[in-house]
Amino acid sequence: MKELVEVIAKALVDNPDEVVVTEKKDGRNVKVELHVAPADMGKVIGKQGRIAKAMRTVVKAASLGDKTKVDVDII
Repeated sequence: MKELVEVIAKALVDNPDEVVVTEKKDGRNVKVELHVAPADMGKVIGKQGRIAKAMRTVVKAASLGDKTKVDVDII
């Protein structure tokens, strides 16, 4: 899941070098944290959070085969 979030985020931002994605596993739960430059925060979140919601939906759909619960946090 880390790679998927990283690819999506790097495609959205102006500073792809500053995108950092960390992944923490706890049993069947996975927490993915996305760190971007402050100037790119709006591009990752989108208007009314639409891009962030779409990113979470894609990651959730990709994790259905693994039967894991994935949370994506934008920091």
